[in-house]
Order: sequence, then structure tokens, then C-alpha cells
Amino acid sequence: MDWPRLADWIATHVPGAGEALSASLISGGKSNLTYRVECGERPVVLRRPPLGHVLPTAHDMRREWRVISALNGTPVPVPEALAFCADEEVIGAPFYVMGHVDGAAVRTRAELGDPPPEQARRLSQRLAEILAAIHDVDYRQVGLGDFGRPEGYLARQLNRWEQQWERSKAADLPEYDRLVGRLRERMPARSESTLVHGDYRLDNTLVRRDPPEILAVVDWEMSTLGDPLADLGLTLTYWQDPGDAERAGVPVAGDVTLAPGFLNAAEFAACYAKVSGRDISDINYYVAFGNFKLAVIVEGIHARFRQGKTVGEGFDGIGAAVPTLIARAHRMLDQEAP
Repeated sequence: MDWPRLADWIATHVPGAGEALSASLISGGKSNLTYRVECGERPVVLRRPPLGHVLPTAHDMRREWRVISALNGTPVPVPEALAFCADEEVIGAPFYVMGHVDGAAVRTRAELGDPPPEQARRLSQRLAEILAAIHDVDYRQVGLGDFGRPEGYLARQLNRWEQQWERSKAADLPEYDRLVGRLRERMPARSESTLVHGDYRLDNTLVRRDPPEILAVVDWEMSTLGDPLADLGLTLTYWQDPGDAERAGVPVAGDVTLAPGFLNAAEFAACYAKVSGRDISDINYYVAFGNFKLAVIVEGIHARFRQGKTVGEGFDGIGAAVPTLIARAHRMLDQEAP
């Protein structure tokens, strides 16, 4: 970063921050880069796109900024939206600044600590309740009526992620092509439209550990208007149940859901259905779709790793998860077959 330029921008545009003193990368993210910026009055958080191999329509900072701004004051907990910068001359990319939340992104049991089982259960229930709250937001009332095109969401998503795959893939995979055909053939004819997060899981929230509580939902880069069950399906794609050794091999899926007391995948889906009142009888299709989407995302992360453009650790073996995710998607569709 051009630190003097950034420090001047923060002093001018971020209310109540004071003088910017230093910035440090917050590790753990596999996509957009997140920095904690120490300021004279209070710390703030900066989000910017990744380095290299930024796919078209991906990593849109303005979308993230817009949605957290709209959700401030709703039942969905989000960080305070402070300032947005479209001028790429400041740090080399668009970015935004939000308030610092005194919580942690938790993806492993070690990071969660050892809470009593009843607290872990309540944390997983709360994760379902907040997902339902996201889908319950009146997006027109909060100014997001033009945030996406709800009609034809799944078909557009399939086309979009196909295009991203073509831009990122290291090699042709026949099982990927077969999966796309099956997803297109089995696609529900109609679906509900709500605000969707697009990548909802526990480590895309900030958690206070003692007692465990979700303080804010973050990483809104893939949010839009669409089918709420697609959000649920992707959350379940990440979920690891006891004995699920295959899911443990997916690098972006942590083991926090194995904590004693945590809901298993079926219980989490049932909790969401109860809170939201939605019929989730077609959920296997949406979990298959989630595995497809995650396979494309992981292939994109792998592409950045091949180019030497990733920041942090844990990227060297990530590409091996792609065939696993595709195979899991096929199995979910097999379970849906008559």
C-alpha cells in the first residue's frame, strides 16, 4: 500500500478515526483482503479485492459497502459502515472502511475454545436464526430493491459460475461438465426471492467467545437478491458432521461444527426451516448447487495461487478439493432422483 496516501484518505474521510498509525493483514481470508488499521481514536477495518486474477463481476467492493450500509439498524448484525473509496489511485483498488468488531472469525474447534455443549448448540441455532433474518429483510424498504434481478436467479448463477470456471480452470474435468448438465436439467422452475448473503457460514461472522455469540455478519462480496435456499444449501456444503471424513478434506471447510453440542447438518436445516417457515424438501438440489459453486470458487483461488498472487498460508493443496466437491454434488443429485 501507499501508506501516506491511505493515511491521508482515512484522516479526511473516516469520521472519528483520528490519525492512521499502522495496518496489518487479518489472516484467514481466501478471497478479499482484510486489514486492521490502527488509528489514534479507534481501530477500523479495511476491505479490498485480492491481488491478481480478479474475475469479472467478482470482488465488488461497492456491493459489499452498499449492503452493510443498508443493513445497519436491521435485525441482521453487521459492522458499522464508515467510508467507501472508488479512487484506485489511493491503494491500487477500490476499498471500504468499516467499524472494528471485537470478535473473531471462527472456523475450527480450537479457535472456538471449549464452550459447554449447551452454549455451542445455542451458537449454531443463532447461526440459523441470523440466516433466516437475512432472508426476512424487506430489501426494498432498506434501499436494495435494485440490488439484483430476483427472477431467474438460479439459471443466471449457473451461467455465471460456468463462465468463471472457464476463466480459472487448470484442466478439463468431464464430471464437471456432466454436473452442469444435471443441475440445469433438475433446476426448480420457480423460487422465492430474498436478500441472500452468497457465502454464509460461521467463519464469515465475527464471534465473541465467552459466552459464544455472533456479533456481526461479514464478507458480503457475493450478496444479491435471489433464492434463499441457495444460501442454506451453500452453508450445508461447508458443514461437517461427525464421521464425515470426506468433508474434512475440503480446505475451506473448518471443523468447528464438530464441537460438542453443535447442531449437525440435518438439525441445522430443520432449525432454519422452523424459524423461517420455509419448505426445504428440495434441499439436496441446493446442496448440490452449493458444492458446484464452491468448486468453482476453489478453482479460482487455486488459479491465484498458481500465479503467486495469494496472501497468507494454506493455499498449496486447495486445488485437490475441486474433484471432491464435484463428486459430492453428483451424490446429492443422486439422492434426489426418483
